[in-house]
Amino acid sequence: MTQWWFRKANVLAWGCLALLVLPGRAVWSQPQTNLQDSASSGEPSHLQVPPPVSGQAYSTAFEGQAESNYLRTGISFTGAYSNDVNGGSQPVGSSSFSVWPTIELHRETYRANLMLSYSPGFTFYQNASALNQANHNLGFHLQYRLSPYLSANFHESFSRTSNIFDQPNPLSATSVSGTVPAPGVAVIVPTANQISNATSAEFAYQVSETGMVGASGSYSKFDYLNQSQTAGLFDSQSAGASAFYSTRLRERYYVGTSYQYSNFLSYQSGFPSTRTQTQAVFLFVTIYLKPTLSFSVSAGPQHYSSVQAPLPQAASWQPLTMASVSWRGERATLAASYSRSVNGGGGLNGTFQSNSAGLSLGWRATRDWTADITGTYSNYKSLTPNSYVSSSGGHTIAGTVSLQRTLNTNLSFQFGYSLAHQTYANVEVAANSPNISRAFVTLSIHFDRPLQR
Repeated sequence: MTQWWFRKANVLAWGCLALLVLPGRAVWSQPQTNLQDSASSGEPSHLQVPPPVSGQAYSTAFEGQAESNYLRTGISFTGAYSNDVNGGSQPVGSSSFSVWPTIELHRETYRANLMLSYSPGFTFYQNASALNQANHNLGFHLQYRLSPYLSANFHESFSRTSNIFDQPNPLSATSVSGTVPAPGVAVIVPTANQISNATSAEFAYQVSETGMVGASGSYSKFDYLNQSQTAGLFDSQSAGASAFYSTRLRERYYVGTSYQYSNFLSYQSGFPSTRTQTQAVFLFVTIYLKPTLSFSVSAGPQHYSSVQAPLPQAASWQPLTMASVSWRGERATLAASYSRSVNGGGGLNGTFQSNSAGLSLGWRATRDWTADITGTYSNYKSLTPNSYVSSSGGHTIAGTVSLQRTLNTNLSFQFGYSLAHQTYANVEVAANSPNISRAFVTLSIHFDRPLQR
C-alpha cells in the first residue's frame, strides 16, 4: 500500500471517529470557543491555550466572518504564467492551467469542532508538458473537549505537489503562528515532485481557576520524489514533544513556561545524513489587549547536538526568541511573527541557526472586494560548516499579493502575483533559480449545504 493511500485511510479513519463522537451532548452550558482565538469575555472560567504553546496558526478570517456546520463542494480553474518551471541552467518560462475540485466539511457542536478538506489538482504546462502533474491536498483538524477542563486537538495534513505556489489558493502556502516554527521548505524549487505530511496532537488540562498544563507530540516528513529535479537538496523528517504550564493574571495576561524536544533528520541516497536534536526551556507572555488582539513574546536557552557519522558530535547552547501579534477586525486582519531558533533546515543538510518571519495581512475594501498579502523571510546559518555536503546556509524571501472579487453567493474571481528570491551556497537548484515569479488568475465555484448542530 502506497504512502498516499496509507495517509488517506488514516485521515478518513479519524474523520469517521469524529463523526461518531460529534453528536454527543455537552456536559456544560457554554459552547466551545476556538483555542487559537483571544480570551472569551463571556466565559472567564475557561482558559485559552496561549499562542506560544498552542501549535496552531493564527486565524486570518475577518471578525464575524467565521462559518460553521456546512458541507462545501466546488471547483476552481487557474491560469498562470511562471518565469521558470524547470530549475535548470537555462530557465524555461511557461503558462499553465490547473483544475481543482474541492470538498470541505465543517461540523461544530458544544463538544467538538471538526474540519475536513480534500482537493485534488491537475496542472498542465504549455511549454513543458513533461512536468504535467496530478496534485493532492488533504487536511484534517479536530478540536474536542473531553471534559469541562480537558481538551484535545488533532491535526493531519498531506500534500503532493510540483510547486508550493501551485495550489487552490497560493496564499495558504503561508501560515503564521506564535509557536516555535517547524523546519519549513528552505529552498523553493520552481517545479519538483514533492510530498509533505504533518501530524500532531495536543492536550490541555485546566488544573485551577487560573492554571493550565498541556502536552503535545508531532511528526512531519518531506520528500523529493525525483532527485534529478532537486540537485543539492535533501529529504527530511522530524519528531518532537513538548509540555507547558501557564497561568492567567488579571484576565488579559497569560504567563508560563514550556519545555520542547525536537529530533531532525536530513538524508539523501548516497550521502551521509545529519541528525539534529534540540532541547529548549523558555518563558512566555501573552497579552490579550482586546478580544481580537493579542501579542506574545517568548525567550529561553536552547541546546543542540548534531551528528554526522563518522565526524564527532557538535553541541552547544543558543538563545531562542519568539514574538508574534494577531489582530482580527471587521475590515482588516493581521498576523505577524518572528523567531530565532536552531533546527535542521528543510531541504538543507546540516544544523542551522534560523531567523524567520511571517506576515499575513487582509483588507476588505468593500463587501465584494478583498485584498491579501502574505510573506515569509528565512535566513539559515550553518552551525556545522565542517560537515560533509553541508550547506553554509542562505536566505529566502517569498510572498503573494492578490485581489478577490465575490461575484455572487457561489462564484468568486481572484488574481495575484507570487515572487520568491533566494540565495544558497552549494545548492545547484537555488543557483539556477534565484528568482521565481508567477502571475495567476482563478475562478472558483462552490455550493454550500448547511448542517444541523
